Amino acid sequence: MNQPAIVKPCHEKTFQQGKVYCRYQGAKINNFLPDMFDSHYWQQQQAIVGSAEGRGTTWFITTDQAEHGVQHWVLRHYYRGGLIGKVIHDHYFYTGMNNTRAAREFTLLQAMQELGLPAPEPVAFRIIKQGLWYQADLLSTRINNANDLVALLSAHAISVSLWQEIGRVIKMFHRHGIYHHDLNAHNILIDDKDKVWLIDFDQGEQRQQQNKWPAANLARLLRSFRKENAKLARWHWHEDNWQALLQGYNSN
Repeated sequence: MNQPAIVKPCHEKTFQQGKVYCRYQGAKINNFLPDMFDSHYWQQQQAIVGSAEGRGTTWFITTDQAEHGVQHWVLRHYYRGGLIGKVIHDHYFYTGMNNTRAAREFTLLQAMQELGLPAPEPVAFRIIKQGLWYQADLLSTRINNANDLVALLSAHAISVSLWQEIGRVIKMFHRHGIYHHDLNAHNILIDDKDKVWLIDFDQGEQRQQQNKWPAANLARLLRSFRKENAKLARWHWHEDNWQALLQGYNSN
């Protein structure tokens, strides 16, 4: 398993002050401040336009970055999951800047942009180092006018052709060796033009070998659909939809 090479495009810039390290896209941010990773900063700017709850709160931001125009971003703080997350909420063991969760996701998002894959663009990340531990935050672009599959299927069914397109898009990522650590129905978005996007690439990576993991990725997604099917009263999904997705996946 290999991470994409750490190559900083010329428009990427860094900020470092004491225990705080940031990397950001100069082509998207007008006047960078490390405060941009704190929700209260955006609340003061009246720039928060929405939020979503998961392990923590994800903030949706709309901001005018002068010559860069209006930007639509997602701000996310990294929280641990599982049993360890109940004890150590948001601290991770530090083994080098490029090994941090935020740096790895930022770099992977950049690599996917270069491959032309439908995923968010990286905007900036922040690492706060505290002894042997660190905390992390990520800013990425928001996919506008889009809903995740859970929201869509809770409202209505989608066409067979769209299911096939979802499969084709997933195969596109797999063909480029992109491993999604948590491929589930929440992390697949459909925009108002029926374009399919994948989001949330925390702990994802670009892998050279493609043997067992693509099948495991798909199996995880199927478990996600079945889990929602058992949990939600209104859920427009059945096993035939999964067969349509596989038809699209295997078509290219």
